[in-house]
Amino acid sequence: MQFAQRLQPLQANVFADMDQAKAKAKALGQDIIDLSLGSSDLSASDHVVAAIETSLHDPSTHGYLLFHGTQGFRQAVANWYSQRFGIPVNPETEVLPLIGSQEGTAHLPLAILNPGDFALLLDPGYPSHAGGVYLAGGQIYPMPLLAENQFLPVFEEIPASVLAQARMMVLSYPHNPTSAIAPLSFFQQAVAFCRHHDLVLVHDFPYADLVFSQNGTAPAHLNALAPSILQADPDKEISIEFFTFSKSYNMGGFRIGYAIGNAQLIKALRQIKAVVDFNQYRGILNGAIAALQGNQDGVQTMVATFQKRRDAFVQALHHIGWQVPLPQATMYIWAKLPEPWEHNSIQFCTQLVEQTGVAASPGAGFGKAGEGYVRFALVREPDVLETAVQRIAEFMRSRNTGFQSHK
Repeated sequence: MQFAQRLQPLQANVFADMDQAKAKAKALGQDIIDLSLGSSDLSASDHVVAAIETSLHDPSTHGYLLFHGTQGFRQAVANWYSQRFGIPVNPETEVLPLIGSQEGTAHLPLAILNPGDFALLLDPGYPSHAGGVYLAGGQIYPMPLLAENQFLPVFEEIPASVLAQARMMVLSYPHNPTSAIAPLSFFQQAVAFCRHHDLVLVHDFPYADLVFSQNGTAPAHLNALAPSILQADPDKEISIEFFTFSKSYNMGGFRIGYAIGNAQLIKALRQIKAVVDFNQYRGILNGAIAALQGNQDGVQTMVATFQKRRDAFVQALHHIGWQVPLPQATMYIWAKLPEPWEHNSIQFCTQLVEQTGVAASPGAGFGKAGEGYVRFALVREPDVLETAVQRIAEFMRSRNTGFQSHK
């Protein structure tokens, strides 16, 4: 049986590979502490669940949902965005519901790229960004993210020959996996660069709310630490932005997100979406409306929870001699690996889970520039995270790395 060539670059997937390693470790009797996947262990707020539950008993919600049936959701999204960022949004032409933001980032290249066109992607970056380009028959130019550049790409380093064939750039800040943030001035630079080179500018924005302050709640200057790309392109000339309910509202399993941006881009993505699916179940959209319009205490609790976990995990790593920076955003720790794994993050993660049960994501799985790092997702309680670090210390000590466990 022969398959399409487009499947070839999709063979490797960091999450699938680690899933196999976790299964092997579990079969060997290891107690798994899974820090490899950014799937929140927190629950959706009661008023969100109640809205979905009520919808389940309403037979009118049980059928197909076409675009015009999503008007209430699109209006709630437009209102939320305008209140948050001060930019007006037309819910009819500038908002599109999605089955998670990953659906949008993976499908948009089908609407923009012709075979052979380049997409400029962050390296390291989220795997579905590359997957969508491969499915569209496009080429990828990786923009390396280095610590000395605060994990921001240097646009001036992109070759002119690549720019001549490029059609789109994908950014995502606060960033997964590095946890880096980008100021509005960077987005303004990106907008100017993309305008000059006639590029569509895509911003994946799942961590819009997951930004930390000293008191553990979302800071008053949240928009300064996690700006929207449309603050740099308020007329929506070239930009589209993707949002999700997975992080802010702990609704990852409900698969609900949306896009806001340039009306032509929204229309093009809607055309792709119409071929692939209808829309999310109306009851889940009702829950999402409740999330946007209800009290935001759950968001504040989520932020405070992940800040406590961040502090506990980083402190524990420092205690064993593994110095990592304190991230200002996201639910991840991006840690530079010591010898002998500084050039083999996959081997580190495989050995770690097999011998200790602690699962993490290898930096190489996010791109070539991610090699030498490991990503830990803070999806367990502080005491469990501290136990994970104790196991890591024993693993490190067994390799004579100089790390010590202090129980």
